[in-house]
Amino acid sequence: MMTRRKARENAFIAVFEAGFSSNDIQEILALTQEVPEYGEYMLDDFAMSLINNYYNNAEDVNDIIQSKLKNWSQSRISRVASAVLRLSVAEMLFSEEKDMDSIVINEAVEMCKKFAGDNDYQFVNGVLGAIAKDKEEKLL
Repeated sequence: MMTRRKARENAFIAVFEAGFSSNDIQEILALTQEVPEYGEYMLDDFAMSLINNYYNNAEDVNDIIQSKLKNWSQSRISRVASAVLRLSVAEMLFSEEKDMDSIVINEAVEMCKKFAGDNDYQFVNGVLGAIAKDKEEKLL
């Protein structure tokens, strides 16, 4: 059985790859399930739910992220940080599991430390923290 951390990482890798690939997300998802070389990157039900939560709510997720960027645009965010933010916001706001914000934020920070630039984790932590605060105050 895959850990939640590994499932989140694999979901991130699939979404990140979709940003660079001529394949759409559905083709990437199919490959991860069918090609033996992708075994390490298999997507379990939890990973698939994270991906589906993002793609089913992409416009809302992107708008919420943009609202926290102040004078920045999303194009200034690294692709790694952007993919992490998108999946994390989707999980925080559209997951069936509730009250998981601190876990989601911690996992996002750890993913950024592993895959992103030196200071991206601080940026991601700040954006997700602001979203969690708004959610707690029922602004989202």
